[in-house]
Amino acid sequence: MKAITIKQPFATLIAAGLKEYEFRTWKTNYRGKIYIHAGLGTDTKAMEKFKDYNLEYPKGEIIAVAELVDCIMIDEKVKKELQEKNSLVYSGVIHDTSFQGYGFQLANIRKVKPISVKGKLGLWNYEPEKLEE
Repeated sequence: MKAITIKQPFATLIAAGLKEYEFRTWKTNYRGKIYIHAGLGTDTKAMEKFKDYNLEYPKGEIIAVAELVDCIMIDEKVKKELQEKNSLVYSGVIHDTSFQGYGFQLANIRKVKPISVKGKLGLWNYEPEKLEE
């Protein structure tokens, strides 16, 4: 199954159901189940914004599974919709006037029992022996 590595706090925000889009400069035609992998990287500015959420931010683990249902180009109209949806969670892309990229729309997000695995760039394949949901 496909997986995507995401910096913290964004991986946890997805696993918690607070973030339904992951942003990339490249698009994908892939649709279907995808593992959310919390990478080793951290966005320290973003971590400060979400410190009051009282969430745990694991690293180097698959922490959720979701459906990648769409890949949309981020334009001003989409930025406005994201601001209305959750201006804090999406503030990075909303206020970045230079961002030119895509939003991977995620649905049916569910936390899974964490499994330690090394992440990779792009979409990558991971076939666990057993992943408990």
